[in-house]
Amino acid sequence: MTALQTWERGYGVIRHSDQTRERIAVLAASLVESGAASSEDLVYTALSAADRLASAAMWVVVHMTYACRVDLSGADLAADDFKSAPEGHTGGSLNVVPAYVGYLAANLLTAQTRGWMLGQGHCVAAVEAVNCLVGNLTDQQTSRYGFSEEGLSRLCADFYGYEIGADGAASAPLGSHVNAYTAGGVSEGGYLGFAETQYVHMPLPGESLVAILSDGAFEEQRGGDWAERWWRHEDCGFVAPVMILNGRRIEQRTEIRQDGGAAWLARYLDVNGFDPVEIDGRDPAAFAWAVLETERRLAAAARSIGQGRAVYPVRLPFAIATTEKGFGFPGAGTNRAHNLPLGQNPHSDRAARQAFNAGARTLFVPFSELSAARRAFMQHTAQSREKEGLNPFTRRNPEAPVLPVRKPAPAGSALAAMDDWFVAFVDANPNHRFRIGNPDELKSNQMGKTLARLCHRVNQPETGSEESVYGSIITALNEEAVIGAALGNKAGLNLAVSYEAFAVKMLGALRQEIIFARQLMEAGRPPQWIGVPLILTSHTWENGKNQQSHQDPTLGEALLGEMSDVARVIFAVDAATGVEALRQIYASRGVIGCIVAPKRATAEVCTDAEARKAFETGVAEIENDPGASLQIVAIGAYQLAEARRAAARLRAEGLGVNVTAILEPGRLRLPRDRFEEAFVVPDQVIRDLFPPGLARLLVTHTRPEMMTGLLRRLDEGPSLLRAHGYLSRGGTLDAPGMLFANRSTWAHLILSAAGLLGLPAETLLSPSELAAAVGQGDPKVLR
Repeated sequence: MTALQTWERGYGVIRHSDQTRERIAVLAASLVESGAASSEDLVYTALSAADRLASAAMWVVVHMTYACRVDLSGADLAADDFKSAPEGHTGGSLNVVPAYVGYLAANLLTAQTRGWMLGQGHCVAAVEAVNCLVGNLTDQQTSRYGFSEEGLSRLCADFYGYEIGADGAASAPLGSHVNAYTAGGVSEGGYLGFAETQYVHMPLPGESLVAILSDGAFEEQRGGDWAERWWRHEDCGFVAPVMILNGRRIEQRTEIRQDGGAAWLARYLDVNGFDPVEIDGRDPAAFAWAVLETERRLAAAARSIGQGRAVYPVRLPFAIATTEKGFGFPGAGTNRAHNLPLGQNPHSDRAARQAFNAGARTLFVPFSELSAARRAFMQHTAQSREKEGLNPFTRRNPEAPVLPVRKPAPAGSALAAMDDWFVAFVDANPNHRFRIGNPDELKSNQMGKTLARLCHRVNQPETGSEESVYGSIITALNEEAVIGAALGNKAGLNLAVSYEAFAVKMLGALRQEIIFARQLMEAGRPPQWIGVPLILTSHTWENGKNQQSHQDPTLGEALLGEMSDVARVIFAVDAATGVEALRQIYASRGVIGCIVAPKRATAEVCTDAEARKAFETGVAEIENDPGASLQIVAIGAYQLAEARRAAARLRAEGLGVNVTAILEPGRLRLPRDRFEEAFVVPDQVIRDLFPPGLARLLVTHTRPEMMTGLLRRLDEGPSLLRAHGYLSRGGTLDAPGMLFANRSTWAHLILSAAGLLGLPAETLLSPSELAAAVGQGDPKVLR
């Protein structure tokens, strides 16, 4: 039997449609013609190996869900061989197996290691099963798993094994989603839809990425609809998006299935500028063809543009892989296929046990055939390429950027100074690819020079506007889509700028990156991509004119809940601290930096040298009086202005007051693990900056309750600490109105200071000021 005939027969549940056969015939001939393959027989031999590898991996996947062990002889399992509490996203994982094997096959056929991204990270069992079969494991996995009955059984037992170590970390180098131990993984994929917003920004020219996406994510996050707008062959590598179209969510059919399935989706993609092509989602050969055909079409489009025969946008190829949820195993196509397709537990139910064993038999591959397929896919040394676990996307380590010194400039807003510095930063780093995520507008946020320098990326620039086909600013009225551009470009330099209130919609994407970066640190492989700053401006205290929906400090508060060494939250108080915040983040690796900064002019309180020194501890000492009886601690620019005004009044009454600005509260927290312990400041530094026994008054940009909880190291009890901040009050107000509504004006601080110091408030405030501060007078007297 010829190699072609062997492949055409299929294997187990895998069959090859006439359409796939025709496509593979053309592909095989082209691979020989280009010199990538010496004969068509070698192509078909590789694809036959892919069939067997896919069938065996599906067999492993169902064992990972239900069984404690495998039997490589193919014998039926007994009741005691099954888990008492099975778990796993089995149907989706079964569907991902042909896709991931097809990705490996494309690499094998072209002797090129591409990167991969799994949007539906809960289907990680597919990847781990295949990786285990072909020896593509991380160091921590190699000693625990492998191609043996013992290694595969350990893989199954560990999957949802819930074992925990004394340090509180999971004992097994395995998880329910893509994680730091998944060879080749670059994103957890736990938040459906974010892979769609990132993949087009990930590869550099000369690189290739396969993005395995889900139809459920299509409904979750629309930002991926615009991927075709951003692709440029001059600064983007090849991307091959492939959607697993299985037609089911957890409890019902997807909207795509309800609206008409693949045909409806193809029309939708066509209208949105994609080049859709339907493939058989049950066949690894179809996925391999889709990857290579996508690259062929993109290369042809790039040549046409380079020769002046075409213009952007390119119609981005997009493969629609039609299948049924849980294909290849009992329960396929039903709602229960999402998780536990058998309905009952084989450990305790005889019918379920019989169904499992019958289903497993159809997927089983004898050891000799599986060994041959494994060898076929382990040609990396012969092909002089890295294993998929070491693909370029897992090892991002860009050259350290040049960080220019801020040029002297007239006093103004923090954002204006940051804008000036960022343009100098762009000019100082011409060899880096820039991506600026912008959900709305830059000019009104005082970043007009950055806009003029880098321009919005558009397909048809408008005359006289800051637009360019090759612009670096990714602008869309969708916060998730634009932060995806910045987070996806780990090979380059990034920035995102947003209204503070709207940036809350970025939280899921940011948190996914923070979690994955932290996992890599804990696994001993700290990420080396350059830190990504997110500037939050037009913020709570200066955006009163737009109603309370625009007054929300939630994102900074939420990120302060994450580990502060990888999620840095900074409150700039002037131009110098704003610029230094950017320098801090760009000097770091694997860090998300959330910088809350005012776009309106504020007083200059720090020199550049003082700002640099302040970031050593996260604290700037603004005003100090010998023998002070009170310390006013401000977090935020508007809060610092009120603190200084209150301090001036108290000094006028003969009281000594220290004014301190906390720029980075996370540096002062109680550390929660060894990594955070290395990041926070020591106890002695806390004592030096915040002397014990000194009454303290805190006024913060955030809600006060969360900040007092974070700053427990400064808190010596209610008799020595009172706090002011955002009380979730607002409306159509100006900045003084916002401060008054939230009891954060200088006069409200005086009231609290009087209480801390045991002084009558009427000795510190005039009658009209006191009446206003207690809510019985005219607020205007406090301006």
